[in-house]
Amino acid sequence: MAQRQESGCLPCTNCFVTVPQDKYYAVENFGKFDHMLNPGLSFAGFDLCGCCVSFRSITSRVDQLVVDVHTKTKDNVFVTAKVAVQQSVKPDNVVDAMYKLSDVHAQIDSYVSDVVRSSVPHMTLDESFEKKDDISNQVQQKLLVEMGHYGFQIHKALVTEMVPNREVVQSMNEINKQKRLRDAAVMAAEAEKVRVVKAAEASADAAQLQGEGIARQRRAIIDGLRESITHGSSEQLSTEKISELLLITQYFETLRDIAANSKAQTVFLPHSAGAVSDVASQIRNGIMQAGPRK
Repeated sequence: MAQRQESGCLPCTNCFVTVPQDKYYAVENFGKFDHMLNPGLSFAGFDLCGCCVSFRSITSRVDQLVVDVHTKTKDNVFVTAKVAVQQSVKPDNVVDAMYKLSDVHAQIDSYVSDVVRSSVPHMTLDESFEKKDDISNQVQQKLLVEMGHYGFQIHKALVTEMVPNREVVQSMNEINKQKRLRDAAVMAAEAEKVRVVKAAEASADAAQLQGEGIARQRRAIIDGLRESITHGSSEQLSTEKISELLLITQYFETLRDIAANSKAQTVFLPHSAGAVSDVASQIRNGIMQAGPRK
């Protein structure tokens, strides 16, 4: 918000001047402040070649200054705080704003740096991001009091960014990356576990259903054999005979499956009419001998 020396609207004299709506004009007689001018065409006084009357102007618009403050956090991380300060001249204190400060931006920069460097070192890096509003309020309160003495009003002071050192940013990104990879690995392992468990449960259910189906099949075969043998007679088959019939049936089914499989290798078995009863007795004796061992 710099001041400027202005000239009148007529050549070789500053008697008349046109004041823009967005500026404050001060009239100086031989370098001494005399009075302020309103916007529009104004008569400033008698002048000769600008020797008697001169003009000084300052903008009435809201000006924004961005201050970069380099400081260190409590956990020894260097950061750059970007603070945007919006200020303007008080209409009732234009003379103070023109004649008290030589460099407004440098003065604001000093106050902002003082507040930020006294606040951020008491915070960790995470806290400095979380408490940006607190830092903004402290800066604004400081500027409201100090800059008010010089004819400036502070509309807002905003901490727009907290920029850590580049190496720190890379480290933080790497930490987040590894954390995400770990979570992804855990989720993938959980999904694989669920898949294996579900596959095992499905296999168990399939085996159970297959066993129930085979049991029903064997029951139907036994009932059919019993019915075909005892049909029309009063003879009752013993459990031993039924087991022998079932073993013989399974024996023939095995031979059928071996013959039906195109990839089956050659199997040599003693096979005759008498061998069937021998096979049944051998299987039955094996089962009976294995029973007492349990």
